[in-house]
Amino acid sequence: MDHSIPLITTLVAGFVLAYLFGMLALRMKISPMVGYLAAGVLCGPFTPGYVADLQLAPELAEIGVILLMFGVGLHFSLADLLSVKHIAIPGAIAQILLATLLGFGLSQLLGWSLTAGLVFGLALSTASTVVLLRALESRGLVESHEGRIAIGWLIVEDLVMVLALVFLPILADLQQGGSTPTLQALLLDIGWVLAKVTAFIVLMLLVGRRFIPWLLEITAATGSRELFTLSILSCSLGIAFGAVKLFGVSFALGAFFAGVVMNSSTLSHKAANDTLPLQDAFAVLFFVSVGMLLDPAILLREPLAVLATLFIIMFGKSAAAFALVRLFRHPPRTALIISASLAQVGEFSFILVGLAIVLGLLPSGARDLVVVGASLSIMLNPLLFNLVERYLARQPQPVAP
Repeated sequence: MDHSIPLITTLVAGFVLAYLFGMLALRMKISPMVGYLAAGVLCGPFTPGYVADLQLAPELAEIGVILLMFGVGLHFSLADLLSVKHIAIPGAIAQILLATLLGFGLSQLLGWSLTAGLVFGLALSTASTVVLLRALESRGLVESHEGRIAIGWLIVEDLVMVLALVFLPILADLQQGGSTPTLQALLLDIGWVLAKVTAFIVLMLLVGRRFIPWLLEITAATGSRELFTLSILSCSLGIAFGAVKLFGVSFALGAFFAGVVMNSSTLSHKAANDTLPLQDAFAVLFFVSVGMLLDPAILLREPLAVLATLFIIMFGKSAAAFALVRLFRHPPRTALIISASLAQVGEFSFILVGLAIVLGLLPSGARDLVVVGASLSIMLNPLLFNLVERYLARQPQPVAP
């Protein structure tokens, strides 16, 4: 009997291939993430053999993003977030502007339009949630001073990308000769987006901080482990989904604040432990889904454009972040860790480029450059982090007074 089971097939292929290639990567003494990406390439549409479901894989990967950001929120207090606002907000905005300018410059060399260059530059300016958190978690830096800055930086980038997604249809309308919006209309659109984001955060801090811990306590009182796990998943996934549908906030940001408000519960540690296996499993699917988008042939078709894109992601953006952190008088160690953690792009870049292509703002070749740039930067990011760690280990430690 012929059964149509795309979900099961995608999960089996993703997990089995990721395991095999992840083990091979470890044997070769490189990051397992490289193996996960290779598994994605193998089951993608650009290589012969089995092709996984290209619709299901990214949605499964998004669950990994939600659970990861939820887990970070569980260990990240509101006071920690506010303590880094003075560097995270101006630093992230300035770094986005500088990276966008670099991407814009490359687009002009490639002969693209001004609008295409702007969108392409934005797509190269935002870091991947999964890669950044994986790098920090593996080194025990999530709750460090550097980790708090990096996560605060990431949240600001997410908010900027949410605003960018709102502006894309307006840019498309202008490019296609539609009616030119007035300044008042633009300000109203911006104000409406900011109002929805603010409403979501206020709702979570005022209502969520009371309701979610209460919900966990009455569920834990039942003594049912299954119900407790279900309550955690319902909160993380439900709030993330509601944040997108009702407030226009990203899944990652919605899940993060769900974790932040759950942090005030005495059961937050148990909640974090219960969701950890799911975080690991679905985070792997994120890397597999990225690999599925990679067309290796672009390395032969446009090698110089690929190298230039990778240079902007890994060195241009990192150099900007390093200079900005040092400008705020933080030590070189902090600047190096922040710049290394941001030296990659990921899920928001794909969303931005995908929408821009649908709206006719970008040539299809731009997606290939962003995808190959993201894939290569994700592969190389652990190596860059290792180089930074080795350099810092050789530096003399400050003597305590």
